[in-house]
Amino acid sequence: MTVPNVLLCGIVGSTAYGLAREGSDIDRLGLFAAPTARLHGLHRPKESHVSTAPDRTLHEAAKWCRLALGGNPTAMELVWLPDELYEVRTPLGDELIGIRTAFLSARRVRDAYLGYATQQFRRLESRGDGSFSADTRKRTAKHARHLKRLCTQGLELYTAGRLTLRVEDPEEYHAFGERVAADPSAARPLLQRYEEAFSAGPTVLPDEPDEAPVEAWLLRVRAHFYPAAERSAVRA
Repeated sequence: MTVPNVLLCGIVGSTAYGLAREGSDIDRLGLFAAPTARLHGLHRPKESHVSTAPDRTLHEAAKWCRLALGGNPTAMELVWLPDELYEVRTPLGDELIGIRTAFLSARRVRDAYLGYATQQFRRLESRGDGSFSADTRKRTAKHARHLKRLCTQGLELYTAGRLTLRVEDPEEYHAFGERVAADPSAARPLLQRYEEAFSAGPTVLPDEPDEAPVEAWLLRVRAHFYPAAERSAVRA
């Protein structure tokens, strides 16, 4: 899959978290800019391109911004990666990293991270007492690891305004996953503890994200990908 105008792309997922083991997939996430002229026609360009082997998701710049402003944990990873995990990093991509805190707001971070964690917990509960296939047990352990990660990272964003992607003790996450795979109810105390921690706060985040720098960045992207020849053609 060839997508033009990629502004930022890097390795995310378990590799970024430090949770990858032998055989783990390598996931890539990025954003691209659609040619500005195409945004004015009858048929808008695709907003996302997803491929497998390799696993890569690319969102159009405006869509990525909407996801990040909504607190989407997966989208948010892209602008908090360690430098060595970026594979494409353009000047406009650097500008986006520079305004990453503008996307944050207390309510949306809380709702998104705790919401995703709660969804993971419901999936775990629906799988019963652990008497399932080896493949299902493996998936359950993975979902449990991500539940714990979402809680930890979400609380850091909420209370400190920063996101550390690499977890502090990967083996503890794997051990937690195995415990929950054997007994899904073992995840409940952790989720309850983090719900209480979010409620206790305090938070450093504003009530609403700061959309002004985000809008200004997106307008710079549109101007950059609207060549002078095309502007002249429109005026003619």
